[in-house]
Amino acid sequence: MSETAYIALGSNVGDRAAHFQAALRGLSATPGVRLSACSSLYETSAVGPEQPDYLNAVVMAQVELEPAALLERLRELERAAGRVRRERWGPRTLDLDLLLYGERVLDEPGLTVPHVELHRRRFVLEPLVEVAPWALHPLLAQTMDELLRHLPPGGVHRFAAPPPLP
Repeated sequence: MSETAYIALGSNVGDRAAHFQAALRGLSATPGVRLSACSSLYETSAVGPEQPDYLNAVVMAQVELEPAALLERLRELERAAGRVRRERWGPRTLDLDLLLYGERVLDEPGLTVPHVELHRRRFVLEPLVEVAPWALHPLLAQTMDELLRHLPPGGVHRFAAPPPLP
């Protein structure tokens, strides 16, 4: 039985859009993962140390993998894009975060679903609302659209149309 998962994509090093395309191809090639929608690309200033602006997007996927297996696949795709984890909130070729996995709530070492910062991050909520405004935060009992309306405006702008799904 498949579940709907939402995955955030971020990049601020190198050819950001190319990193996204490679991640989409990698996810599409993963058995048990079927991409069903991708948001537009959004640009935002980086959080943390001074660094280039980020591109962000969110994909919706129907998945048959368990959350831990999906997270491991996301880490594999990050490594394939050359990501090295050096400093918290540092520059990244590719950052893939599991935001939601159906209505599951998980708090395990290395895996927290829903993503702990989801409701505080406009750069995640704007693209997520584009693909699934009705998606429900299982702990806060609010839709993504409702959560976005609670955040102050600004800081995120639409950069490009949604990339084609492979």
